[in-house]
Amino acid sequence: MSRATEPAPINSQTSTQADVKTIDIQPDWKTEFSRCINSTDELLNYLQLDPQQLSVSQQAALSFPMQVPWPFVRRMEVGNPDDPLLSQVLPIDAEMQTMPGFSPDPLKEADHNPVPGIVHKYRNRLPLIVSPHCAINCRYCFRRHFPYEENRQSKEQWQQALAYISSMPEINEVIFSGGDPLAANDKFLGWLTEQIANIPHIKRLRIHSRLPVVIPSRINQQFFGWATTTRLKPVMVLHINHGNEINDELAASIAQCSANGILMLNQTVLLKGINDDAEILSALSEKLFDCGVTPYYLHLLDQVQGASHFDVGRDKAKQIYAQLQARLPGFLVPKLVTEIAGKRSKTQIISVGE
Repeated sequence: MSRATEPAPINSQTSTQADVKTIDIQPDWKTEFSRCINSTDELLNYLQLDPQQLSVSQQAALSFPMQVPWPFVRRMEVGNPDDPLLSQVLPIDAEMQTMPGFSPDPLKEADHNPVPGIVHKYRNRLPLIVSPHCAINCRYCFRRHFPYEENRQSKEQWQQALAYISSMPEINEVIFSGGDPLAANDKFLGWLTEQIANIPHIKRLRIHSRLPVVIPSRINQQFFGWATTTRLKPVMVLHINHGNEINDELAASIAQCSANGILMLNQTVLLKGINDDAEILSALSEKLFDCGVTPYYLHLLDQVQGASHFDVGRDKAKQIYAQLQARLPGFLVPKLVTEIAGKRSKTQIISVGE
C-alpha cells in the first residue's frame, strides 16, 4: 500500500558572510486548517491501513464529514488500526445504527436558544456559538447535528446577543463555544471580546476549544492580542482525551498560555475503546499536569445519535473512576460528570472524596 503525500514544510534560506542556514518556516494555523484531510482513503493510505479492516463507512462520512488536520494525524501510529486518535475521527459502520435513547439533540439545546448565537442553559454563565466550524470533526460530538446555519450571524446581528447578555445581570461569565470558537478570525474575536468586556457584570471569558490541541500553531500573538488584553479573566478549557494527543508543540503552546495569565483546564470524554481504562486516564492526568493543565471534567458520553458505540455506561465508568482515585492525588482527579437535558448544571456522578 502506498503512502499519501504529506504537505512538506515551507523552507526558505537566509545567508550571511559566515554561513548559509536553512530555516524551516512552519505553516500558520490557517494554512494547516485549509490542509485538513477529509478523505478516509487518504488518511488510511498514510497510516498504511486497510479500510475494510476498519469497517469504514462512506455513508457516515456523508452524514458527518471527516476532517482531520495533519498536525493531529502525525501523532497517530502508522499501521495501528486501534490507534486512540484515529478511533476518534474515523467514520465507521457503527455510526449508522439507531439506538434507543440516542437523539440528534441529547441536551435539548434547541429549548435554550433564546436568540441566535446563544445557548442559555445555566444561571450565571452563558455559551456563545462563536463559530460553526471545527478543525477536527470528532465522531462523538454532541453538536454534530446542531443547526449552525440558524446561528451564523454578522457583527450587526451579534448586537442582539450582546443586548441579551446586558439584560441578564446574573450572568458573570461568557463562554466562547462552537463548533470551535478559535476557528473564527482574531479580528472578529477581538471585537466580540471588547463588546463583552464593556458589559459591567461579566467577570470572566472562558474559551472552550480543541483547535490548539489539533493545530498548536493556533496559539499565536494575534490570539493573545484579544484573549489577554481586557479586564476579563481568561480561562481556556481544552479537550484532550488521550495522552498521545500531547506532544512538544502542544506543550509549548500551553506554556505560552500560562505565561500570559490564562488559566488552563481540560475536559475529557470517556470513550469506549479509547480511554476507558484507569491506567490511560491516570497517564493523561499526569501528562496534563506536567504541561500546566488542570484535569477538570471527565464526561460520560452525551447520547447523541451516531455515537452509541463510544458509550461506556455509568456502572463501568464508576468502576474506572474508583480505580483512578486510587492511583492519583485528589488534585489530579477530574470530576466525573454527566449532562442531563433541562438541568441548570452538570451532574456529578461520584465525588472525588468517595
